[in-house]
Amino acid sequence: MTPVHFAFSSAFMLGLTGLAFHRTHLLSALLCLEGMMLSLFIALSLWTLQLDSTNFSASPMLLLAFSACEASAGLALLVATARTHGTDRLQSLNLLQC
Repeated sequence: MTPVHFAFSSAFMLGLTGLAFHRTHLLSALLCLEGMMLSLFIALSLWTLQLDSTNFSASPMLLLAFSACEASAGLALLVATARTHGTDRLQSLNLLQC
């Protein structure tokens, strides 16, 4: 494994462990998801450049578009929960009250 691949794999795993273990606020979960998507985007872009193939050239842009949609949906949920519950703590959210 090259150092570049190791760096992006470890960045993805750090985002995944942050998402798994630090779930107190919705904003921290969204930041971990964005870090994971950023590492995936850069790794996929470098992989496309290393292959020198035009077949995979649209893949990083497609991933970036889905990442932007995920970020906008996450921010909309963050604003909605902050308005209704007054906080973004995940322990205060209860699906049975909705």
